[in-house]
Amino acid sequence: MIFGLFGKKNGNRRIVEKQYATLTKAARHPYLYEVLDVPDTVMGRFEMLSAMLILYFRRTRASGTSGQEIAQEIVDAFFEDVDHSIRELGVGDVGVPKRMKKFAGMFYGRLESYAAALDSGDHEALAAALRRNIHPDAGEGAPSMTGLALYLFAAEKAMMAVSEDEIRIGALGVVEPDRQGHAA
Repeated sequence: MIFGLFGKKNGNRRIVEKQYATLTKAARHPYLYEVLDVPDTVMGRFEMLSAMLILYFRRTRASGTSGQEIAQEIVDAFFEDVDHSIRELGVGDVGVPKRMKKFAGMFYGRLESYAAALDSGDHEALAAALRRNIHPDAGEGAPSMTGLALYLFAAEKAMMAVSEDEIRIGALGVVEPDRQGHAA
């Protein structure tokens, strides 16, 4: 895992690793790609990990200091992972900062649009935002993304029920999607 490369020297390292692994596993659940119309591509995986991180970030925004610190370290780990992936894809040192700035803009733009839809309980608005981001070139032929939107609403609801103690130790799980796109 990438965490050892960047020398994090705090007590949260294991917690961050554990929670990031859980969020990454949830973002790679086969059902998302096989049934809920997320393309199994580098960008599709970026989109799903971004969505899981956004849900996690929203859950921890009201947490105590340790929960917020862990959330920030997880977002930092995500961007370290993106940096590493960009380099593995052959982008040279000169091009990495420009690409990282683009990915950061994409992530925070998604945070804003998904949060607005989640805050208002608007399933259709979330589905539309997901469709624009996950299938940007598909136009009118893009899948509806309603199933994915319903799943993300259910996953967020389940995350909100998790105790602060579980957040503090990195034990927040992510519910799996079921056949209707909801959380199982």
